[in-house]
Amino acid sequence: MPDRVALYLQDAHPLADAISYVQYAESRGFEAVWQAESRLVRDAIVPMAAFAATPNSIKIGSGVINNWTRNAAVIAATYLTLDDLAPDRILCGIGAWWDPLASKVGIKRDKPLLAMREVVTVVRALLHRERVTFHGEFVHLTDVELDVVHGRKEPRHVPIYIGATGMQMMKLTGEIADGVVLNYLVSPQYNETALEQLDAGAKVAGRKLDAIDRPQLVVCSVDHDRKKALDGARKLVTQYLGQQPHIMKASGVSQDLLDEIGQVLTWPATEEQIEEAMRLVPDDVVQMITASGTPDEVKRKVREYVAHGATCPILYPLGPDVRLMIDTFANGYN
Repeated sequence: MPDRVALYLQDAHPLADAISYVQYAESRGFEAVWQAESRLVRDAIVPMAAFAATPNSIKIGSGVINNWTRNAAVIAATYLTLDDLAPDRILCGIGAWWDPLASKVGIKRDKPLLAMREVVTVVRALLHRERVTFHGEFVHLTDVELDVVHGRKEPRHVPIYIGATGMQMMKLTGEIADGVVLNYLVSPQYNETALEQLDAGAKVAGRKLDAIDRPQLVVCSVDHDRKKALDGARKLVTQYLGQQPHIMKASGVSQDLLDEIGQVLTWPATEEQIEEAMRLVPDDVVQMITASGTPDEVKRKVREYVAHGATCPILYPLGPDVRLMIDTFANGYN
């Protein structure tokens, strides 16, 4: 069975270029493309629709939308519409968002586990074409169904993946989701604890760990010039060290380095602050939490994530040569 690989796109490229990268990835054997929606910059749904309308077989996922800003019924209607464009090729990735962004736009993320459980439960039922009455703490529906008058009326096969990072959300994912989107900028060893919690959640639902798909975002900076590749990843790593220090600490980054960077970066950080903080980040930290370097080096690093439980690397290309990264993994990571 060939190695599974997928492409991850954020907002670094014009949409027309992104479409061409998806088409190229499909031609080179990639199984899926996942479109980000994290910062307030590029919505995931519009690019997903563009991707769904152009290639022929590649799967299209959201990596990830959040469960706060769209009504659960609207989420279900959106993914039904995407499934009309690309039947049985749509993947619904959903996450709990993050602060301070959420609070800055008026979202108070109370009880994130309960909120996620309610949204996933209702979205799945609606996509299965059930008539739903549900009154929880966050989701309220009374006698609601996806009102398909024209077109396909059958239940839709749209797997739901949770973009989980914290271990409580990881356990919930094992219980209620079809899969997990494992985060990027973590070390491969982070996956060991994550899989323990996924397994614990799966047991609550009477399932086995193998029933849960585990694609993982992996930052991939590849260049035949090793230094250029490492420098290409350093900026993103630096920003993440400042924004998500708790995750970085869990991945083995020293507290001293986190404290140093925290003294330099504010949120949102200025370009000057990022440039200053980048000088503090050594090569070994970049390579610990990314796949960066020559083609052979990045493939070796990706194999580590797979060895630690990832089922499908979702490769996030850094640098201008996206096709080089796609070509590097066209025959898998072995």
